[in-house]
Amino acid sequence: MALFLASISFSGLTLSSETSHESHCGYILAAKSTENTIRSSRTCPVSLIPIPKATSTFIPQIQYQFSPETETDRLERTKRQLAVKMAFKHSWNGYKTHAWLWDELSPISAGHQSPLGGWAATLIDSLDTLIIMDLHEEFDVCLQALHDIDFSTSRFPIVNVFETTIRHLGGLISAYDLTKGKDYILLEKALELAEFLYEAFDTPNRMPQMRWQWIRTIFGSSTLPSKSTLLAEIGSLSLEFTRLSQVTGDPKYFNAVQRITEVLHCTQNQTRLPGLWPLSFDAQALQFSGSYFTVGGMADSTYEYLVKEYLLLGGQSEQYRDMYISAMEAIKKNLLFRGMDRHRQDILFAGNIRFDTKSGEEIFEYQTEHLKCFLGGMVGLGSRAFGRPDDLSIAQKLVNGCIWAYDLMPTGIMPETLHISGCRKSDSCEWEEEKWFRDILGWPDGTELPTNLREATRLIIQNNGLQPPILEVADPKYRLRPEAIESIFILYRITGDKSLQSAAWRMFQNIEQYTKVKYGYAALKDTRDTRATKLDAMESFWLAETLKYFYLIFSDPEIISLDEYVLNTEGHPFKYIHVSPTV
Repeated sequence: MALFLASISFSGLTLSSETSHESHCGYILAAKSTENTIRSSRTCPVSLIPIPKATSTFIPQIQYQFSPETETDRLERTKRQLAVKMAFKHSWNGYKTHAWLWDELSPISAGHQSPLGGWAATLIDSLDTLIIMDLHEEFDVCLQALHDIDFSTSRFPIVNVFETTIRHLGGLISAYDLTKGKDYILLEKALELAEFLYEAFDTPNRMPQMRWQWIRTIFGSSTLPSKSTLLAEIGSLSLEFTRLSQVTGDPKYFNAVQRITEVLHCTQNQTRLPGLWPLSFDAQALQFSGSYFTVGGMADSTYEYLVKEYLLLGGQSEQYRDMYISAMEAIKKNLLFRGMDRHRQDILFAGNIRFDTKSGEEIFEYQTEHLKCFLGGMVGLGSRAFGRPDDLSIAQKLVNGCIWAYDLMPTGIMPETLHISGCRKSDSCEWEEEKWFRDILGWPDGTELPTNLREATRLIIQNNGLQPPILEVADPKYRLRPEAIESIFILYRITGDKSLQSAAWRMFQNIEQYTKVKYGYAALKDTRDTRATKLDAMESFWLAETLKYFYLIFSDPEIISLDEYVLNTEGHPFKYIHVSPTV
Protein backbone atom coordinates (compact mmCIF):
# COMPACT_ATOMS: atom_id res chain seq x y z
CA MET A 1 0.00 0.00 0.00
CA ALA A 2 1.30 3.45 -0.89
CA LEU A 3 2.64 5.55 1.95
CA PHE A 4 2.86 9.28 2.33
CA LEU A 5 4.40 11.73 4.76
CA ALA A 6 2.11 14.04 6.67
CA SER A 7 3.27 17.04 8.62
CA ILE A 8 0.77 19.12 10.58
CA SER A 9 1.25 21.78 13.22
CA PHE A 10 -1.06 22.08 16.23
CA SER A 11 -0.51 24.78 18.83
CA GLY A 12 3.22 24.88 18.18
CA LEU A 13 3.50 21.08 18.07
CA THR A 14 4.85 19.44 14.93
CA LEU A 15 3.33 16.10 14.03
CA SER A 16 4.68 13.87 11.31
CA SER A 17 4.65 10.25 10.23
CA GLU A 18 4.29 7.63 7.61
CA THR A 19 0.77 6.39 7.14
CA SER A 20 -1.61 4.91 4.58
CA HIS A 21 -4.02 7.02 2.53
CA GLU A 22 -6.86 5.46 4.54
CA SER A 23 -5.71 7.11 7.74
CA HIS A 24 -7.22 10.45 8.74
CA CYS A 25 -4.74 11.26 11.45
CA GLY A 26 -1.97 8.72 11.06
CA TYR A 27 1.10 10.61 12.03
CA ILE A 28 3.71 10.13 14.69
CA LEU A 29 4.25 12.80 17.31
CA ALA A 30 7.84 13.76 16.65
CA ALA A 31 10.39 15.78 18.58
CA LYS A 32 10.94 18.61 16.10
CA SER A 33 10.05 21.77 18.02
CA THR A 34 12.58 24.14 19.51
CA GLU A 35 11.38 23.44 23.05
CA ASN A 36 13.56 21.62 25.55
CA THR A 37 13.63 17.89 25.04
CA ILE A 38 12.79 15.41 27.78
CA ARG A 39 15.81 13.15 28.25
CA SER A 40 14.47 11.01 31.07
CA SER A 41 12.56 8.77 28.66
CA ARG A 42 14.37 5.48 28.19
CA THR A 43 14.05 5.11 24.42
CA CYS A 44 11.96 7.88 22.92
CA PRO A 45 12.97 11.46 23.84
CA VAL A 46 10.32 14.04 23.05
CA SER A 47 9.93 17.81 22.86
CA LEU A 48 7.80 19.66 25.39
CA ILE A 49 4.45 21.34 24.86
CA PRO A 50 4.29 24.24 27.33
CA ILE A 51 1.36 24.38 29.70
CA PRO A 52 -0.93 27.40 29.14
CA LYS A 53 -0.53 30.21 31.66
CA ALA A 54 -3.38 32.27 33.08
CA THR A 55 -3.80 35.64 31.40
CA SER A 56 -6.81 37.90 31.08
CA THR A 57 -9.31 35.21 30.10
CA PHE A 58 -11.96 34.69 32.73
CA ILE A 59 -14.43 31.92 33.51
CA PRO A 60 -18.03 32.89 34.27
CA GLN A 61 -19.41 32.13 37.71
CA ILE A 62 -20.34 28.46 37.81
CA GLN A 63 -22.05 28.15 41.18
CA TYR A 64 -25.41 29.59 42.17
CA GLN A 65 -25.40 32.52 44.59
CA PHE A 66 -27.04 30.87 47.58
CA SER A 67 -29.03 32.96 50.07
CA PRO A 68 -28.55 32.49 53.82
CA GLU A 69 -30.52 29.47 55.00
CA THR A 70 -33.07 29.40 57.78
CA GLU A 71 -32.28 27.65 61.05
CA THR A 72 -34.87 24.98 60.22
CA ASP A 73 -33.23 24.30 56.86
CA ARG A 74 -29.78 24.20 58.44
CA LEU A 75 -30.85 21.65 61.05
CA GLU A 76 -32.44 19.40 58.43
CA ARG A 77 -29.43 19.68 56.14
CA THR A 78 -26.87 18.89 58.85
CA LYS A 79 -28.96 15.97 60.11
CA ARG A 80 -28.88 14.43 56.64
CA GLN A 81 -25.20 15.22 56.27
CA LEU A 82 -24.48 13.40 59.53
CA ALA A 83 -26.36 10.32 58.29
CA VAL A 84 -24.12 10.23 55.21
CA LYS A 85 -21.02 10.66 57.36
CA MET A 86 -22.09 7.73 59.54
CA ALA A 87 -22.46 5.59 56.41
CA PHE A 88 -18.94 6.55 55.39
CA LYS A 89 -17.55 5.74 58.84
CA HIS A 90 -19.28 2.34 58.81
CA SER A 91 -17.72 1.58 55.41
CA TRP A 92 -14.32 2.95 56.43
CA ASN A 93 -14.21 0.98 59.66
CA GLY A 94 -14.96 -2.21 57.76
CA TYR A 95 -12.14 -1.51 55.33
CA LYS A 96 -9.69 -0.46 58.04
CA THR A 97 -10.44 -3.52 60.17
CA HIS A 98 -10.63 -6.23 57.53
CA ALA A 99 -8.92 -5.00 54.34
CA TRP A 100 -6.29 -2.48 55.40
CA LEU A 101 -3.80 -1.74 52.58
CA TRP A 102 -5.68 -4.03 50.22
CA ASP A 103 -7.56 -2.44 47.34
CA GLU A 104 -11.11 -3.30 48.38
CA LEU A 105 -13.17 -4.73 51.20
CA SER A 106 -15.50 -7.67 50.66
CA PRO A 107 -18.24 -6.35 52.97
CA ILE A 108 -20.24 -9.53 53.51
CA SER A 109 -17.42 -12.01 54.17
CA ALA A 110 -15.06 -9.45 55.77
CA GLY A 111 -12.53 -10.46 53.14
CA HIS A 112 -10.40 -8.38 50.84
CA GLN A 113 -9.17 -8.24 47.26
CA SER A 114 -6.75 -6.23 45.15
CA PRO A 115 -7.98 -5.86 41.56
CA LEU A 116 -6.46 -2.39 41.11
CA GLY A 117 -2.73 -2.94 41.34
CA GLY A 118 -2.41 -3.68 45.04
CA TRP A 119 -1.72 -0.06 46.04
CA ALA A 120 -4.47 0.23 48.68
CA ALA A 121 -7.01 1.73 46.27
CA THR A 122 -9.73 2.34 48.86
CA LEU A 123 -7.28 4.12 51.16
CA ILE A 124 -5.94 6.40 48.40
CA ASP A 125 -9.38 6.97 46.90
CA SER A 126 -10.75 8.01 50.31
CA LEU A 127 -8.09 10.54 51.31
CA ASP A 128 -9.95 13.64 50.16
CA THR A 129 -13.27 12.36 51.50
CA LEU A 130 -11.66 12.00 54.92
CA ILE A 131 -10.50 15.62 54.69
CA ILE A 132 -13.88 16.91 53.53
CA MET A 133 -15.67 15.05 56.33
CA ASP A 134 -13.21 16.37 58.95
CA LEU A 135 -12.05 12.87 59.88
CA HIS A 136 -8.57 14.15 60.66
CA GLU A 137 -7.37 11.32 62.89
CA GLU A 138 -8.21 8.76 60.23
CA PHE A 139 -6.51 10.91 57.61
CA ASP A 140 -3.33 11.08 59.72
CA VAL A 141 -3.32 7.28 59.96
CA CYS A 142 -3.46 7.15 56.17
CA LEU A 143 -0.55 9.56 55.85
CA GLN A 144 1.58 7.22 57.94
CA ALA A 145 0.48 4.25 55.84
CA LEU A 146 1.58 6.00 52.65
CA HIS A 147 5.20 5.44 53.68
CA ASP A 148 4.61 1.70 53.28
CA ILE A 149 3.17 1.92 49.75
CA ASP A 150 5.73 1.68 46.96
CA PHE A 151 4.40 3.23 43.75
CA SER A 152 7.61 2.60 41.83
CA THR A 153 6.72 -1.04 41.33
CA SER A 154 3.68 -3.32 41.24
CA ARG A 155 2.88 -6.83 42.42
CA PHE A 156 1.13 -7.43 39.10
CA PRO A 157 2.72 -7.68 35.63
CA ILE A 158 0.13 -5.43 33.96
CA VAL A 159 -0.87 -1.98 35.20
CA ASN A 160 -4.16 -0.37 34.19
CA VAL A 161 -2.95 3.16 33.43
CA PHE A 162 -6.46 4.65 33.33
CA GLU A 163 -7.72 3.27 36.65
CA THR A 164 -4.43 3.99 38.40
CA THR A 165 -4.44 7.56 37.14
CA ILE A 166 -7.99 8.50 38.08
CA ARG A 167 -8.01 6.72 41.45
CA HIS A 168 -4.48 6.77 42.85
CA LEU A 169 -2.82 9.73 41.16
CA GLY A 170 -6.03 11.74 41.34
CA GLY A 171 -6.55 10.87 44.99
CA LEU A 172 -3.04 11.89 46.02
CA ILE A 173 -3.10 15.19 44.12
CA SER A 174 -6.54 16.08 45.43
CA ALA A 175 -5.53 15.45 49.04
CA TYR A 176 -2.45 17.61 48.46
CA ASP A 177 -4.65 20.41 47.11
CA LEU A 178 -7.15 20.18 49.96
CA THR A 179 -4.41 20.30 52.61
CA LYS A 180 -2.84 23.31 50.83
CA GLY A 181 0.46 21.49 50.38
CA LYS A 182 0.96 20.98 54.12
CA ASP A 183 1.65 17.24 53.89
CA TYR A 184 4.52 16.81 51.44
CA ILE A 185 4.26 13.02 51.53
CA LEU A 186 1.16 13.37 49.31
CA LEU A 187 3.07 15.16 46.57
CA GLU A 188 6.07 12.90 47.04
CA LYS A 189 3.93 9.82 46.46
CA ALA A 190 2.06 11.45 43.58
CA LEU A 191 5.39 12.11 41.88
CA GLU A 192 6.60 8.60 42.60
CA LEU A 193 3.50 7.19 40.93
CA ALA A 194 3.54 9.69 38.07
CA GLU A 195 7.16 8.85 37.25
CA PHE A 196 6.22 5.18 37.17
CA LEU A 197 3.18 5.78 34.92
CA TYR A 198 5.12 8.17 32.70
CA GLU A 199 7.13 5.22 31.40
CA ALA A 200 3.94 3.88 29.79
CA PHE A 201 4.10 6.90 27.44
CA ASP A 202 7.63 6.01 26.31
CA THR A 203 6.52 4.76 22.90
CA PRO A 204 7.47 5.81 19.36
CA ASN A 205 4.42 8.08 18.97
CA ARG A 206 4.06 8.96 22.68
CA MET A 207 0.65 7.30 22.98
CA PRO A 208 0.57 5.28 26.21
CA GLN A 209 0.27 1.54 26.51
CA MET A 210 -2.97 1.49 28.53
CA ARG A 211 -2.61 -2.09 29.78
CA TRP A 212 1.01 -1.47 30.51
CA GLN A 213 3.45 -4.39 30.69
CA TRP A 214 5.69 -2.38 32.96
CA ILE A 215 8.34 -5.02 33.63
CA ARG A 216 9.23 -5.20 29.93
CA THR A 217 9.61 -1.42 29.82
CA ILE A 218 11.65 -1.13 33.00
CA PHE A 219 14.09 -3.77 31.78
CA GLY A 220 14.67 -2.07 28.44
CA SER A 221 12.26 -3.73 26.03
CA SER A 222 10.61 -1.38 23.58
CA THR A 223 7.08 -0.35 24.48
CA LEU A 224 4.39 -0.03 21.84
CA PRO A 225 1.12 1.82 22.36
CA SER A 226 -2.05 -0.20 22.68
CA LYS A 227 -3.37 -1.58 19.41
CA SER A 228 -6.89 -1.45 20.78
CA THR A 229 -7.89 0.73 23.69
CA LEU A 230 -11.15 2.24 24.87
CA LEU A 231 -12.10 5.85 24.28
CA ALA A 232 -12.70 6.53 27.98
CA GLU A 233 -9.27 5.22 28.89
CA ILE A 234 -7.16 7.09 26.35
CA GLY A 235 -9.09 10.34 26.79
CA SER A 236 -9.34 10.54 30.57
CA LEU A 237 -5.82 11.21 31.79
CA SER A 238 -5.63 14.95 31.22
CA LEU A 239 -6.87 16.39 34.52
CA GLU A 240 -4.53 14.41 36.72
CA PHE A 241 -1.35 14.94 34.70
CA THR A 242 -2.16 18.59 34.02
CA ARG A 243 -2.75 19.35 37.69
CA LEU A 244 0.55 17.69 38.57
CA SER A 245 2.34 19.95 36.08
CA GLN A 246 0.63 22.97 37.62
CA VAL A 247 1.61 21.96 41.14
CA THR A 248 5.23 21.04 40.34
CA GLY A 249 5.99 23.44 37.50
CA ASP A 250 7.23 20.50 35.42
CA PRO A 251 5.51 20.61 32.00
CA LYS A 252 6.31 17.03 31.03
CA TYR A 253 3.15 15.60 32.58
CA PHE A 254 0.91 18.05 30.73
CA ASN A 255 2.96 17.39 27.61
CA ALA A 256 2.22 13.67 27.84
CA VAL A 257 -1.55 14.06 27.90
CA GLN A 258 -1.76 17.05 25.56
CA ARG A 259 -0.39 14.88 22.76
CA ILE A 260 -3.41 12.62 23.22
CA THR A 261 -5.69 15.65 23.04
CA GLU A 262 -4.11 16.70 19.75
CA VAL A 263 -5.06 13.33 18.25
CA LEU A 264 -8.59 13.52 19.67
CA HIS A 265 -8.94 17.02 18.25
CA CYS A 266 -7.67 15.96 14.85
CA THR A 267 -10.00 12.97 14.55
CA GLN A 268 -13.14 14.37 16.20
CA ASN A 269 -14.90 15.56 13.06
CA GLN A 270 -13.67 12.76 10.81
CA THR A 271 -15.74 9.91 12.26
CA ARG A 272 -19.05 8.51 11.04
CA LEU A 273 -20.76 10.79 13.56
CA PRO A 274 -18.71 14.00 13.42
CA GLY A 275 -18.16 15.40 16.89
CA LEU A 276 -18.20 11.96 18.51
CA TRP A 277 -15.63 9.18 18.62
CA PRO A 278 -16.36 5.45 18.38
CA LEU A 279 -15.36 3.23 21.27
CA SER A 280 -12.19 1.67 19.96
CA PHE A 281 -8.89 3.49 19.38
CA ASP A 282 -5.79 2.08 17.71
CA ALA A 283 -3.06 4.04 19.47
CA GLN A 284 -0.38 2.67 17.15
CA ALA A 285 -2.02 3.90 13.94
CA LEU A 286 -3.70 6.85 15.69
CA GLN A 287 -7.04 5.76 14.27
CA PHE A 288 -10.50 5.32 15.72
CA SER A 289 -12.30 2.29 14.45
CA GLY A 290 -15.56 0.57 15.13
CA SER A 291 -19.16 1.43 14.48
CA TYR A 292 -20.51 1.98 17.99
CA PHE A 293 -21.11 5.44 19.44
CA THR A 294 -22.15 6.11 23.03
CA VAL A 295 -21.53 8.42 25.96
CA GLY A 296 -21.92 5.50 28.34
CA GLY A 297 -19.40 3.10 29.80
CA MET A 298 -16.07 2.87 27.96
CA ALA A 299 -16.57 6.36 26.45
CA ASP A 300 -18.05 8.63 29.13
CA SER A 301 -15.19 10.42 30.86
CA THR A 302 -13.46 11.51 27.64
CA TYR A 303 -16.39 13.86 27.01
CA GLU A 304 -16.56 14.88 30.67
CA TYR A 305 -12.88 15.88 30.68
CA LEU A 306 -13.26 18.40 27.84
CA VAL A 307 -15.09 20.99 29.93
CA LYS A 308 -13.19 20.08 33.09
CA GLU A 309 -9.77 20.46 31.48
CA TYR A 310 -10.88 23.84 30.14
CA LEU A 311 -11.73 24.92 33.69
CA LEU A 312 -8.52 23.47 35.14
CA LEU A 313 -6.50 25.47 32.61
CA GLY A 314 -8.30 28.64 33.65
CA GLY A 315 -10.02 29.01 30.29
CA GLN A 316 -6.67 29.36 28.50
CA SER A 317 -7.24 26.66 25.88
CA GLU A 318 -9.86 27.34 23.20
CA GLN A 319 -9.12 23.84 21.92
CA TYR A 320 -11.05 22.25 24.78
CA ARG A 321 -13.95 24.69 24.33
CA ASP A 322 -14.15 23.85 20.63
CA MET A 323 -13.99 20.11 21.26
CA TYR A 324 -16.67 20.30 23.95
CA ILE A 325 -19.04 22.30 21.77
CA SER A 326 -18.55 19.93 18.82
CA ALA A 327 -19.25 16.95 21.06
CA MET A 328 -22.24 18.60 22.73
CA GLU A 329 -23.89 19.50 19.44
CA ALA A 330 -23.35 15.95 18.17
CA ILE A 331 -24.81 14.47 21.35
CA LYS A 332 -27.92 16.64 21.06
CA LYS A 333 -28.35 15.85 17.38
CA ASN A 334 -27.71 12.11 17.49
CA LEU A 335 -28.02 10.51 20.92
CA LEU A 336 -30.66 12.17 23.08
CA PHE A 337 -34.22 10.82 23.31
CA ARG A 338 -37.29 11.45 25.45
CA GLY A 339 -38.66 8.78 27.74
CA MET A 340 -42.35 7.95 27.23
CA ASP A 341 -43.62 8.58 30.75
CA ARG A 342 -47.22 7.92 31.80
CA HIS A 343 -47.17 11.02 34.01
CA ARG A 344 -45.88 13.27 31.22
CA GLN A 345 -42.56 14.09 32.83
CA ASP A 346 -40.24 15.70 30.30
CA ILE A 347 -37.22 13.46 30.78
CA LEU A 348 -34.21 12.89 28.58
CA PHE A 349 -31.79 10.00 28.16
CA ALA A 350 -28.77 9.32 25.96
CA GLY A 351 -29.04 6.30 23.69
CA ASN A 352 -26.45 4.59 21.50
CA ILE A 353 -25.89 4.39 17.76
CA ARG A 354 -24.31 1.50 15.94
CA PHE A 355 -23.81 1.01 12.23
CA ASP A 356 -24.58 -2.36 10.69
CA THR A 357 -21.28 -3.80 9.52
CA LYS A 358 -22.78 -5.13 6.27
CA SER A 359 -25.39 -2.60 5.20
CA GLY A 360 -24.01 0.46 6.97
CA GLU A 361 -27.50 1.17 8.29
CA GLU A 362 -27.66 3.39 11.37
CA ILE A 363 -29.37 1.63 14.28
CA PHE A 364 -30.47 3.61 17.32
CA GLU A 365 -30.66 1.91 20.72
CA TYR A 366 -33.09 3.30 23.30
CA GLN A 367 -30.81 2.21 26.10
CA THR A 368 -29.64 4.03 29.18
CA GLU A 369 -27.34 3.03 31.98
CA HIS A 370 -26.28 4.29 35.37
CA LEU A 371 -22.90 5.31 34.00
CA LYS A 372 -24.62 7.73 31.61
CA CYS A 373 -26.09 9.67 34.51
CA PHE A 374 -22.87 11.72 34.61
CA LEU A 375 -24.10 13.51 31.48
CA GLY A 376 -26.54 15.87 33.19
CA GLY A 377 -23.78 17.23 35.40
CA MET A 378 -21.41 17.61 32.46
CA VAL A 379 -23.99 19.49 30.39
CA GLY A 380 -24.85 21.73 33.34
CA LEU A 381 -21.19 22.53 33.91
CA GLY A 382 -20.70 23.28 30.22
CA SER A 383 -23.76 25.52 30.13
CA ARG A 384 -22.17 27.75 32.76
CA ALA A 385 -18.54 27.55 31.64
CA PHE A 386 -19.27 28.30 27.98
CA GLY A 387 -22.28 30.59 28.30
CA ARG A 388 -24.78 28.13 26.79
CA PRO A 389 -27.97 28.82 28.80
CA ASP A 390 -30.20 26.69 26.57
CA ASP A 391 -28.18 23.62 27.53
CA LEU A 392 -29.15 24.03 31.18
CA SER A 393 -32.69 22.81 30.50
CA ILE A 394 -31.20 19.77 28.77
CA ALA A 395 -29.06 19.12 31.84
CA GLN A 396 -32.13 19.34 34.07
CA LYS A 397 -34.09 16.89 31.93
CA LEU A 398 -31.18 14.45 31.88
CA VAL A 399 -30.85 14.61 35.67
CA ASN A 400 -34.61 14.22 36.06
CA GLY A 401 -34.42 11.14 33.85
CA CYS A 402 -31.99 9.48 36.25
CA ILE A 403 -34.06 10.46 39.30
CA TRP A 404 -37.10 9.01 37.50
CA ALA A 405 -35.22 5.75 36.87
CA TYR A 406 -34.41 5.51 40.59
CA ASP A 407 -37.99 6.16 41.63
CA LEU A 408 -39.35 3.64 39.13
CA MET A 409 -37.62 0.62 40.68
CA PRO A 410 -39.21 -1.24 43.63
CA THR A 411 -36.03 -0.64 45.64
CA GLY A 412 -35.88 3.01 44.62
CA ILE A 413 -32.44 2.34 43.10
CA MET A 414 -31.56 2.57 39.41
CA PRO A 415 -30.11 -0.58 37.81
CA GLU A 416 -26.95 -0.76 35.73
CA THR A 417 -28.63 -0.92 32.32
CA LEU A 418 -32.17 -0.67 30.98
CA HIS A 419 -33.98 -0.13 27.68
CA ILE A 420 -36.82 2.39 27.56
CA SER A 421 -39.64 3.11 25.16
CA GLY A 422 -39.08 6.64 23.91
CA CYS A 423 -39.16 9.23 21.16
CA ARG A 424 -36.08 10.41 19.34
CA LYS A 425 -37.15 13.13 16.93
CA SER A 426 -40.03 14.95 18.62
CA ASP A 427 -40.51 17.72 21.15
CA SER A 428 -42.88 15.58 23.20
CA CYS A 429 -43.40 11.91 23.93
CA GLU A 430 -46.98 11.19 24.93
CA TRP A 431 -47.72 7.95 26.73
CA GLU A 432 -49.11 5.22 24.45
CA GLU A 433 -49.51 1.71 25.81
CA GLU A 434 -49.72 0.25 22.31
CA LYS A 435 -46.31 1.71 21.44
CA TRP A 436 -44.86 0.29 24.66
CA PHE A 437 -46.14 -3.16 23.73
CA ARG A 438 -44.80 -2.86 20.17
CA ASP A 439 -41.41 -1.77 21.44
CA ILE A 440 -41.21 -4.73 23.83
CA LEU A 441 -41.83 -7.10 20.93
CA GLY A 442 -39.69 -5.16 18.47
CA TRP A 443 -42.61 -4.40 16.16
CA PRO A 444 -42.39 -1.30 13.94
CA ASP A 445 -44.36 1.82 14.76
CA GLY A 446 -47.75 2.19 13.09
CA THR A 447 -48.63 -1.51 13.18
CA GLU A 448 -51.47 -2.95 15.24
CA LEU A 449 -50.78 -5.89 17.50
CA PRO A 450 -53.09 -8.92 17.31
CA THR A 451 -54.95 -9.74 20.54
CA ASN A 452 -52.90 -12.87 21.21
CA LEU A 453 -49.65 -10.88 21.01
CA ARG A 454 -51.00 -8.23 23.34
CA GLU A 455 -51.73 -10.93 25.92
CA ALA A 456 -48.30 -12.46 25.38
CA THR A 457 -46.76 -9.04 25.96
CA ARG A 458 -48.61 -8.69 29.25
CA LEU A 459 -47.05 -11.98 30.36
CA ILE A 460 -43.59 -10.71 29.40
CA ILE A 461 -44.22 -7.57 31.46
CA GLN A 462 -45.40 -9.58 34.45
CA ASN A 463 -42.67 -12.21 34.31
CA ASN A 464 -39.89 -9.64 33.99
CA GLY A 465 -41.23 -7.13 36.48
CA LEU A 466 -41.30 -4.35 33.89
CA GLN A 467 -42.56 -0.93 34.89
CA PRO A 468 -43.88 1.31 32.09
CA PRO A 469 -42.13 2.29 29.83
CA ILE A 470 -39.21 -0.09 30.47
CA LEU A 471 -38.62 -2.62 27.70
CA GLU A 472 -35.87 -4.63 29.34
CA VAL A 473 -33.67 -4.44 32.41
CA ALA A 474 -30.55 -5.71 30.71
CA ASP A 475 -28.46 -5.58 33.89
CA PRO A 476 -30.47 -5.22 37.13
CA LYS A 477 -27.50 -4.84 39.49
CA TYR A 478 -26.55 -1.79 41.54
CA ARG A 479 -22.81 -1.51 42.19
CA LEU A 480 -22.95 1.45 44.60
CA ARG A 481 -22.37 3.76 41.64
CA PRO A 482 -22.05 7.56 41.96
CA GLU A 483 -23.05 9.02 38.59
CA ALA A 484 -26.64 9.97 39.44
CA ILE A 485 -25.85 11.71 42.73
CA GLU A 486 -22.83 13.33 41.06
CA SER A 487 -25.03 15.09 38.51
CA ILE A 488 -27.67 15.92 41.10
CA PHE A 489 -24.97 17.55 43.24
CA ILE A 490 -23.54 19.55 40.32
CA LEU A 491 -26.96 20.72 39.17
CA TYR A 492 -27.91 21.70 42.72
CA ARG A 493 -24.76 23.78 43.06
CA ILE A 494 -25.46 25.41 39.66
CA THR A 495 -29.18 26.13 40.12
CA GLY A 496 -29.86 26.15 43.86
CA ASP A 497 -32.91 23.93 43.25
CA LYS A 498 -33.78 22.46 46.67
CA SER A 499 -35.91 19.70 45.15
CA LEU A 500 -32.63 18.10 44.13
CA GLN A 501 -31.66 17.80 47.79
CA SER A 502 -34.97 16.04 48.42
CA ALA A 503 -34.32 13.62 45.57
CA ALA A 504 -30.80 12.97 46.87
CA TRP A 505 -32.09 12.22 50.36
CA ARG A 506 -34.70 9.82 48.98
CA MET A 507 -32.00 8.00 47.01
CA PHE A 508 -29.65 7.84 49.98
CA GLN A 509 -32.31 6.37 52.26
CA ASN A 510 -33.07 3.62 49.75
CA ILE A 511 -29.40 2.81 49.24
CA GLU A 512 -28.93 2.73 53.02
CA GLN A 513 -31.89 0.38 53.43
CA TYR A 514 -31.01 -2.12 50.74
CA THR A 515 -27.20 -2.22 50.65
CA LYS A 516 -25.98 -1.90 54.25
CA VAL A 517 -24.36 -5.03 55.67
CA LYS A 518 -22.36 -5.86 58.78
CA TYR A 519 -18.95 -4.74 57.51
CA GLY A 520 -19.89 -2.04 55.01
CA TYR A 521 -22.22 -1.65 52.03
CA ALA A 522 -22.70 -4.29 49.36
CA ALA A 523 -23.68 -4.19 45.71
CA LEU A 524 -27.20 -5.42 44.86
CA LYS A 525 -27.88 -8.29 42.49
CA ASP A 526 -31.32 -7.07 41.35
CA THR A 527 -32.80 -3.62 41.97
CA ARG A 528 -36.25 -4.93 41.00
CA ASP A 529 -36.39 -7.18 44.05
CA THR A 530 -36.72 -5.73 47.55
CA ARG A 531 -35.40 -9.06 48.89
CA ALA A 532 -32.54 -9.13 46.41
CA THR A 533 -29.31 -10.96 47.08
CA LYS A 534 -26.37 -8.76 47.94
CA LEU A 535 -23.01 -9.17 46.24
CA ASP A 536 -19.80 -9.32 48.25
CA ALA A 537 -18.30 -6.21 46.67
CA MET A 538 -17.69 -2.62 47.79
CA GLU A 539 -15.67 -0.80 45.15
CA SER A 540 -13.48 2.12 46.16
CA PHE A 541 -15.65 4.66 44.33
CA TRP A 542 -18.33 4.12 46.99
CA LEU A 543 -16.17 6.11 49.43
CA ALA A 544 -14.38 8.25 46.85
CA GLU A 545 -17.46 9.42 44.97
CA THR A 546 -20.90 8.18 45.98
CA LEU A 547 -20.76 9.07 49.66
CA LYS A 548 -18.71 12.21 48.96
CA TYR A 549 -21.39 13.59 46.63
CA PHE A 550 -24.17 12.70 49.06
CA TYR A 551 -22.23 14.47 51.79
CA LEU A 552 -21.49 17.55 49.68
CA ILE A 553 -25.07 18.11 48.59
CA PHE A 554 -25.91 18.52 52.29
CA SER A 555 -22.84 20.65 53.02
CA ASP A 556 -22.40 24.40 53.07
CA PRO A 557 -22.18 25.38 49.37
CA GLU A 558 -18.76 26.94 49.91
CA ILE A 559 -17.32 23.50 50.71
CA ILE A 560 -15.71 22.39 47.43
CA SER A 561 -17.22 25.32 45.55
CA LEU A 562 -17.54 24.72 41.81
CA ASP A 563 -15.95 28.14 41.34
CA GLU A 564 -12.78 26.86 43.01
CA TYR A 565 -12.58 23.14 42.28
CA VAL A 566 -13.10 20.80 39.38
CA LEU A 567 -13.67 17.14 40.25
CA ASN A 568 -12.13 14.35 38.22
CA THR A 569 -14.06 11.31 37.06
CA GLU A 570 -13.32 9.58 40.39
CA GLY A 571 -14.70 12.52 42.38
CA HIS A 572 -11.33 14.00 43.37
CA PRO A 573 -11.38 17.83 43.61
CA PHE A 574 -8.54 19.77 41.99
CA LYS A 575 -8.01 23.45 42.65
CA TYR A 576 -8.27 25.52 39.50
CA ILE A 577 -7.35 29.04 38.45
CA HIS A 578 -10.48 31.20 38.29
CA VAL A 579 -9.55 34.52 36.71
CA SER A 580 -12.33 37.05 37.33
CA PRO A 581 -13.25 39.74 34.81
CA THR A 582 -11.74 43.14 35.41
CA VAL A 583 -14.21 45.89 36.22
